Amino acid sequence: MIDRRIKFRHIQCFSEIVRHNSLKSAAQHLHLTQPAISKTLKELEEVVGSDLLVRNRGGVSLTKQGEVFLHFAQMSLAALQQGLNGVAQMAKAGKVSLAVGALPSVAARLMPEVVQAFTELAPDVTLHIHDGPHGYLIEELRQGRLDVVIGRMGAPEVMKGIAFTQLYDEHVEFVVRRGHPLLAQPDIHHLGEWPVIFPPQASAIRPLVERALVAQGVGEIATKVESVSGAFGRNYALSNDAVWIISNGVVAKELESGALVRLPFDTSLTKGPVGLMTLTEGQVSAAESLFRHTLADVAARVS
Repeated sequence: MIDRRIKFRHIQCFSEIVRHNSLKSAAQHLHLTQPAISKTLKELEEVVGSDLLVRNRGGVSLTKQGEVFLHFAQMSLAALQQGLNGVAQMAKAGKVSLAVGALPSVAARLMPEVVQAFTELAPDVTLHIHDGPHGYLIEELRQGRLDVVIGRMGAPEVMKGIAFTQLYDEHVEFVVRRGHPLLAQPDIHHLGEWPVIFPPQASAIRPLVERALVAQGVGEIATKVESVSGAFGRNYALSNDAVWIISNGVVAKELESGALVRLPFDTSLTKGPVGLMTLTEGQVSAAESLFRHTLADVAARVS
């Protein structure tokens, strides 16, 4: 796996220093100060764990490690440029669009940063973001109404004919508002005493939640509302004594701010992979290829 500390600016600065054989000239070309480009090079060398360049009277020279790194850095830049060129060519022929399905946890946690990064790289591509339960989005993908889906891996029977590329792991949370009575004596066996927002049948986390509850001896929950809506769950849980069972990504910001509080229940059985889902056949467009690259880069940073 690529070290997530390495950023595009590191590779770009390193390549420009080598191309110009000078930190000063590279800095001018990139509209940076010389101290800034020196700092970026130092950061890269610290991540790599080796000196990549040696300064001398003639400019700079590559170390053996630098020669190896330069080869792959240039390949990476060339691949990215090829993707950008492909998107630009498609845009000239007409407005390019990409339809992306995002499960609720991804829509809340990942997609804002992905969309920002992607639109900076490809401003002429229109992204259409669709959210919803797993079963619905996968069917939209099969019907060709979505280009990609991002979210939890589904059951084997659902995933037939679907290619899955893992991005990170995620687990389910049991969350309540601050001051909820259950926080005083948290016991999962008392869950049924409160209204519960439960994942619906079509959601990817439903069987995982049911398995976790059975494993801890929790029976049928009488008072529950089934919903995959982040907006509904958030408002409902904050306004009354409901317990919301939901993927961590949906409520990450609320947990960080303290608006919602995690109940200390064992959710280890709900851990599962989140990734990119596509049809196994078909050629990948330039826009989709660039989107996949952006998605993987952002996921490596935020997960």
